[in-house]
Amino acid sequence: MQYTFENIEQIFKQPVFELIEKAYSIQKTNFKTDIELCHLVSVKTGGCPEDCGYCSQSNKYETELKLNALLPIEEVERQAILAKQSGVKRVCLGGAYKSPPSGAINKASEYIKVIKKHGLETCITFGSLNQQQAQQLKDAGLDYYNHNIDTSPEYYNKVVTTRTFQDRIDTIDNVGKAGLKVCCGGILGLGESQADRINFIKALTTLPYVPDSIPVNLLVKIKGTPLENVEELDKFELIRTIATIRILFPLTRIRLSAGRTELTELEQSMCFMSGANSIFFGEKLLTTPNNSQNSDLSLLQKLGITPNNLYTQIDANSIKDNKVSKSV
Repeated sequence: MQYTFENIEQIFKQPVFELIEKAYSIQKTNFKTDIELCHLVSVKTGGCPEDCGYCSQSNKYETELKLNALLPIEEVERQAILAKQSGVKRVCLGGAYKSPPSGAINKASEYIKVIKKHGLETCITFGSLNQQQAQQLKDAGLDYYNHNIDTSPEYYNKVVTTRTFQDRIDTIDNVGKAGLKVCCGGILGLGESQADRINFIKALTTLPYVPDSIPVNLLVKIKGTPLENVEELDKFELIRTIATIRILFPLTRIRLSAGRTELTELEQSMCFMSGANSIFFGEKLLTTPNNSQNSDLSLLQKLGITPNNLYTQIDANSIKDNKVSKSV
């Protein structure tokens, strides 16, 4: 079905309790109450030539970020082992590239193999890919490729000027053609309007491949970036966005990603009830802080939610005893 702006707006703007009720009913039918745990590793940090207005990794801006080259294989494997011990299902690798050189694709292929050796799913975000690069990663065993559209097509050039919205779509097309699962979402709170948020959701429905995972990020304001002083987003807009996406994508994982540190336990709980059923688990995202593992486990225990694969790895009592191993 092709959704129009008006179709999606009607869903988005209905009374919030009715919206959440519909989203939660879909969530229970297709996922019960489980939460998927993923772990994110920045394998190459900083030095990106893109001018994304939200990103500390752009070389256009003066931020406090410390640059690092591609991590050694041994370090990635170490983090994968720790992540598995913490009950994580998928390890996601981030590299700050506009488009990765062949050496980075070769190294990523090695990362994939060593992570898969430990029985974990893999996801990579390395910027724009051509079809040959996507196929090489698929042949190495990659499960997912993440390439967010960030915001609506109409607002996109207010945030990024070094690539076009269509460039993003082309990479998603290449990823899908290679047989990789698509992970594609965006960022809320970039200064966009509510209409932009609805058009962002509409753009997700028209991707060349249906995303298997949709990350929903809240802007984390980074000093030195153009968006460091943007107005705060009303959290009800976050909840409405997640619930609308859940209704339109009943079988897709929705990951509550960056910005969770700005949400109270009750706000996070409302996001889970509205359709979010995946989180990044660990002390840090690519360059920004994340909720501690113990605080996440404590919240999920309060909610009576069992994360996917968690209690086969961790004794629930360790939550109270503060003994859960930390990922890095």
